[in-house]
Amino acid sequence: MKRWSLFAAIRLGLLACSAVFGPSADAIDGAPGRREWLEAWRQKNPVWRGVHLLIRNEDGARALQEALPGLKAAGINVVIAEVNFAYAFESHPELRSPGAISKERASALAQAGRALGIRLIPQFSSLGHQSWAETTFPLLTVYPDLDETPGQFPGNKGIYCRSWCPLHPKVNGIVFRLMDDMLEGFEADAFHVGMDEVFLLASEHCSRCRGKETADVFAKAVNDLHGHLVGERKVEMLMWADRLIDAPRFGYGEWEASKNGTAPAIDRIPKDVILCDWHYEPLSKYSGKPADYASVPYFLEKGFRVWPCGWKNVDSTRALARSAKQHMSPRLLGHLCSTWGAVGPKDVATWPPVVAAMEIWQAGQRPE
Repeated sequence: MKRWSLFAAIRLGLLACSAVFGPSADAIDGAPGRREWLEAWRQKNPVWRGVHLLIRNEDGARALQEALPGLKAAGINVVIAEVNFAYAFESHPELRSPGAISKERASALAQAGRALGIRLIPQFSSLGHQSWAETTFPLLTVYPDLDETPGQFPGNKGIYCRSWCPLHPKVNGIVFRLMDDMLEGFEADAFHVGMDEVFLLASEHCSRCRGKETADVFAKAVNDLHGHLVGERKVEMLMWADRLIDAPRFGYGEWEASKNGTAPAIDRIPKDVILCDWHYEPLSKYSGKPADYASVPYFLEKGFRVWPCGWKNVDSTRALARSAKQHMSPRLLGHLCSTWGAVGPKDVATWPPVVAAMEIWQAGQRPE
C-alpha cells in the first residue's frame, strides 16, 4: 500500500469512532456556554426533526427568526438555513449577493434559535450548484479561472449547473474563508456543505481533472472540506448523499443517485460525515412498484449517521419516513423536510409534508 493510502486509511479508522454520536461537545469551537448548550440539546433531542429553508437575504433571515416559535411548536428542533452567497462575507466582500445577511442578523437568528432549543445549521452549496439557468453565481463570476469548465457553455447552455474545480490550488483558500465567516456569524456548531447533483466533474475541459476518476475527485473535495470543518474548526459536517449512491444498483433516478461514477467515494470519506439522504418521488416512479428506500440501511451499514430527507410530496414523505424507521439505529437521526422555495418560513410549520413527518417522528422517540 502506498504511504499516502496508509495514512488515509488510519485517519478514516480513527474518525470512525466518532461516527455514531459525532464529536464531543468539548471539541466544538465556540464559547463554553454554546458547548454546554449543544450537550444539553443532544440529551433533550435524540431525534432530529428538521426543515431545510432557502434564506436568500436579510429579509429572509428576519422572517425565519420571526417564524422560530411556530417551528418549535410544530416539533422542529433543527433548521438548515441554505444561505450560499447571501451572507455579508468579511473575508471576500466581493462575493456577497445583493441584500446579504449581516453578521448581526445571523447572530440574532442563532441566539433566538438556541433560546427555543432549535439548532441552526448554515449551508453553503459546494462544488456543484455554482450557477442556475443563465446566472452564474459570484464565485465563478469573480474568479472564472476556478471553473471546472472554464470558457465553456456560454450562457450556461447545455448544462445543469456549473462546478468549481476541486483541484484548483486557490479554490479551498477562498471557500474555507467564506465558511469560516458563516460559522462565526451564525455561531454554528455544524455546517452543511451541499455537494448534491454534481454532474460536471473530472471534465475533459479541465487541465487538472481531465482523465481522473470522478470518485477520486469527488472524495478529495469531501475530504478537503472535512479536514477544514471537522479537523480544524471542530464542527460537524453534513452533506447531501446522492452522489454516493449507485443509481443502477439502487434503482433511483440520476438526480437522487449517481450515474457518473462518483458512488465509490463512499469508501473514501470519513464516517463522521452526516449523510442527508434525499428522495422526493415515490419509488414506484422508477421500479414500477413500492419498495424499501435501500440507501438508508446501506449508509447505516457503512457506518454513517443518516438523515433521510423528503420534499413536497406528502405520500413520498410518509413512505420515506416509515421505510427509514424499519432500520432503527442510533445513527438514524430522524427526518429532514426540504422546502426548495415551495413554502416560506412563516408557513412551513403547517405545510402538509412537515406535518406528516412530525406525526411519524414524534418527540421522544429514539431508535434502538
